[in-house]
Amino acid sequence: MTDIAPSPGVSGALEAVRARRSWSKVTDDAPTHAELLTLVSAAGRVADHASLRPWRLIELRGADREVLGRAISKANGEDGVSSKPMRAPLLIAVVASYRKSDKVPRWEQEAVASGVAHVLSLLLDEAGWGVLWRTGHYTRSKAVAKAHGLAKNEELLGWLYVGGKPPRTRLGRRKGVEARKHVSRMPKPKKRG
Repeated sequence: MTDIAPSPGVSGALEAVRARRSWSKVTDDAPTHAELLTLVSAAGRVADHASLRPWRLIELRGADREVLGRAISKANGEDGVSSKPMRAPLLIAVVASYRKSDKVPRWEQEAVASGVAHVLSLLLDEAGWGVLWRTGHYTRSKAVAKAHGLAKNEELLGWLYVGGKPPRTRLGRRKGVEARKHVSRMPKPKKRG
């Protein structure tokens, strides 16, 4: 199957998306707070019915990661500090912050928060940072929610783990998606007989 050439102006975004991969191992380098704000400003432009902005992000650096590590251990019924949050110098907690709305259901608001996280991960990758979106059963635990200071109308969707891309990392080949298997037309109405 051959690819159809993209229309002018799309090729940069298309190549960025095609080149994206998850980085399970990163260096101790991380974007600054100011660099992050620039990217979040762009990521916040995702489609958002009624412009509710039903999301927020929490930056975890340094000792913040240890606080999260204790909360994860507690959620797992263990003592001590989980080492999981120490795998990257910057974690960005993705929070769905639901708003009251007669027009926009809860699931759609969660989709907006997920969209912001996905676009932010693409922007971070394109800016040269290694990114991995992590979740886990403890994501919705009371201990982890409390550590993040979540309100009653909020849920944690996971974290973007962000750091430098290690040099000389072998890039794995990611198989492309066979789009025809995932795109169809509306079914024709059945004839009444």
